[in-house]
Amino acid sequence: MRYALLVQGAPYSQQASHSALRFARAVVTRGHTLDSVFFYHDGVYNAARLAAPPQDEPHLPDAWSELHEQYATALLVCIASALRRGLLDEREAARHGKMGHSLKSPFELTGLGQLIDLGQRCDRLVTFSP
Repeated sequence: MRYALLVQGAPYSQQASHSALRFARAVVTRGHTLDSVFFYHDGVYNAARLAAPPQDEPHLPDAWSELHEQYATALLVCIASALRRGLLDEREAARHGKMGHSLKSPFELTGLGQLIDLGQRCDRLVTFSP
């Protein structure tokens, strides 16, 4: 079965991100395909390159990156939500005249059309909200 996830909660202020990551790992461990994870609203903070949580807490942006590396899962970030919250990739930072970028690689900025496509392309689209 082909899955996609929609994560709408910030990584350290709600349980949504942590639950989504645990669900993602369970999906791939059971032999299913995790096509993409789409980060929306405050969920875009999961893609923050400059996040530095305490050592005794999970580093969720790194954990999502590891999931991408191991299973080729696309990590898609809503561009409107990200820009509104100060998360920019190198291209958007240059376009808006900002000194640096704050979006962690391999996360990529994309539009809501990609979310609609996931809903049509995947067997299940599971939402994690605060």
